Amino acid sequence: MTTELDPQQLDPATARQSGAAGGRRVAAGGAAFDAAELRADVHDRTAAGIAGAVGRRIRSGALAPGTRLPTVREVARELKVSPATVTQAWRALAAAGVIVARGRAGTFVNADPHPAGPPAAGGRYRRLHPHSDSTFRIDLSRGVPDPALLPDLTAALRALGGDDSIDDLSATYLGDAVLPELERLVRADWPGRAERLTVLDGALDAVDRLLSAHVRLGDTVVVENPCFPPFLDLLGRLGARPVPVAMDGCGLLPHELAIALATATPAAVLLQPRAQNPTGASLSAQRVRELADVLADAAVTAGSSPPIIEDDHSSGIAHAPLRSLAARLPGRTVHIRSYSKSHGADLRLAVVGGPAALLDPVVERRMLGPGWSSRLLQRVLVHMLTDSAARDTVAGARTAYRARSEALRKALSQHGIPVARADGINLWVPVADENAAMISLAAAGIKAAPGGPFEVTEHPETDHLRLTVAALHRADVDELAAHLATAAAALPTYRRARRA
Repeated sequence: MTTELDPQQLDPATARQSGAAGGRRVAAGGAAFDAAELRADVHDRTAAGIAGAVGRRIRSGALAPGTRLPTVREVARELKVSPATVTQAWRALAAAGVIVARGRAGTFVNADPHPAGPPAAGGRYRRLHPHSDSTFRIDLSRGVPDPALLPDLTAALRALGGDDSIDDLSATYLGDAVLPELERLVRADWPGRAERLTVLDGALDAVDRLLSAHVRLGDTVVVENPCFPPFLDLLGRLGARPVPVAMDGCGLLPHELAIALATATPAAVLLQPRAQNPTGASLSAQRVRELADVLADAAVTAGSSPPIIEDDHSSGIAHAPLRSLAARLPGRTVHIRSYSKSHGADLRLAVVGGPAALLDPVVERRMLGPGWSSRLLQRVLVHMLTDSAARDTVAGARTAYRARSEALRKALSQHGIPVARADGINLWVPVADENAAMISLAAAGIKAAPGGPFEVTEHPETDHLRLTVAALHRADVDELAAHLATAAAALPTYRRARRA
């Protein structure tokens, strides 16, 4: 059984407890590990880099279970970093369950590598959506669709009420994980050849399961910058390091992706092909060709061919046509199509397609847990995908979201605030200072999402807010734009020092 890591347990008194000289720590009956041995492995002397280097040693077997680790002070002295940096790295390793603190005896490679429990609160998603009552008259922070623009779920349930085949669905544990009717529908317009299709409980569940299957402690994963905060939280829980790649209105920048592939040797590439959250950017046809070429070249020149995970979370409500790397790299791309924003979050359904080598481990592991996503809900989705009224509702929502986004974007432009044209339900608005802007809006009874949780890098060049325009009323646009203009120019009372 593991215990919560305590900074005092990470750096116990040395001489009388170790029975060894210098920086070498010897556990009774265990191996020794010298802090100097880390120098060759640690190329990135951040907390994430240190945790990744130690994690790779543990995963490869170079650090055997029971090996006693050097103290925080010894590692900090050897790597010429602060003890706080090493402590943060040790905490990440402990949260991943691969090291364990044993009081004053020291810290050891865990012989039973299972997480000791959930990490402490404070993840990016928690910062984005704190558990507090909303007292704001206008809430643009939520990132969710307008309930009034979703198809009528009760109509689908009524229509299916007399379907005798539903009884067969509810009676078996051994049926197909994907309804044949649903598979036929989605394959008709799937972006590439999918060797395997399955259904999971929403896009984030799919990303979670794919990362868990293919990413290990110490790995790196290429992500968009800015990025959807739960992706970064998931990587943190896996002990993996995100490698940020900047983007423009057409998606990831090819030259920056090439650098990331050459220097980080990532275990996966994670992206959103359209209506990217938070920027609303969508891949262009040219950008898909450029990114595919970069990925193919990296596979040849550097032997780097990480799986590509695409999260099409806004399928149905995005105006941009779907452009996917699956069309050019089908043997490496897993594409996720979610129906939460278009048909309702409570359906909890996403179709996932890609190569069997990438999806079979997910499907097999899932059979030991929930097994499959409700076929009853799949039947509801099939009805809504084929029912003319439901299809018209989704098309109407797509048009309404575009109109609301454009109205606010143009109103902000009149106040001198340039905002890129965005697809989906979000706008990424530049501000002089995130905290000052949030305070200014709060004073006006308006809530926005802070940009910080979306940023992969610690000190972005420009602060932003994310605004969800899904439920924005046209009558509020002009007033809202005026308040946003004031907020965008607000400066902090105490100016923060930005690092170069």
